[in-house]
Amino acid sequence: MSWQIPTLIEQDIKSGKAQYRTFQTGNGGQSILPVPSNSYVVIFGYDFSPAGGGYTLRSRTTSFNDANIAYPQSDFATQQVSFYTGTDFYPFIHHVDMQQDYMPGSRTVDGAIVDYYIFTSVNPSIIARQVYITSTNDVTITHGLIANSIRVSNNTIPVTNRTPIGLTYGGSAQSINTQTNYGPLVGPLQFMQPSPKDYQDFGFGLLPNNADGQAFATPDAVNGLRDATNFVASTSGLNNLAAVAYYLCLHYALYTETVPESRG
Repeated sequence: MSWQIPTLIEQDIKSGKAQYRTFQTGNGGQSILPVPSNSYVVIFGYDFSPAGGGYTLRSRTTSFNDANIAYPQSDFATQQVSFYTGTDFYPFIHHVDMQQDYMPGSRTVDGAIVDYYIFTSVNPSIIARQVYITSTNDVTITHGLIANSIRVSNNTIPVTNRTPIGLTYGGSAQSINTQTNYGPLVGPLQFMQPSPKDYQDFGFGLLPNNADGQAFATPDAVNGLRDATNFVASTSGLNNLAAVAYYLCLHYALYTETVPESRG
C-alpha cells in the first residue's frame, strides 16, 4: 500500500471531528462522489483495479521474434483516473503491467513452426496512490483508456537560464517533442512543452487556444480517453463485464461542518 491516513486527519477521525468513508465506483467511466451541504471532504488515497484485469486477448502472428515481445497489445496499458472539484482538476495517469505469452499454432513450413498464438493479459494487481484532494462540492471522477499520444510538433531547445547546456536539452540540438495531442485531433487540449509560456518565448510558434501545461487525456474514442466498458463490449462482445471492469475505491474523511479558511 502506498498511502496512509494523514496524521491530522486520523486525529480528527478518532476525536469525532471527521468520519472515515469509502466510495467505490467502476465499470462506466463517469462517477460523482456526493458531498453534503455545509460539509467538505478530504480524499487522501485510492485503490485502483485497472480495467482489463480479467481479460485475455488472443491473437496470431507468423513472425515470432523479439520485436513481437517488445510491443504487447496496449489497449489497456495506459489508463487515466481524474478528479474535478468544480474549481480544481487532478489527473493521474497509470501505466498498467501487461503480460504476453506465446504458444505454437497449427501451421508449419519445412517442419518449422511459423504460426503462433499470442495471449495478452493485464496484471490485475491493485494500484494504491496517496492523494490530498479537498472539496466542498461534489467530486466528479473520470476513468478511461488512453488510446494515443500524437506528436504534433518538435523543436530544439535553446540555452536559457532555465535550460542550461549540459544539464538539460538546452543547446543539445536534439529535436525534442514540444506539442502532444492527448485527445481529438481538433480538441480541448494540446500539451505544450517545456510550458505554454516557454513554447512562445522559445520561438516555437503561436500557442493554440487549447494549450495546456499538463499532460492528460480528454475524451475521444479514437485519439483520446475512451470508456473501458464500451471498449471491451465492442471489441470482444462480452456483456458480462464484472471480471474486466475497472474498480476504484476512494478513502476520504467527511467533515460535517463548513470548511475552515485554512486546510493545509
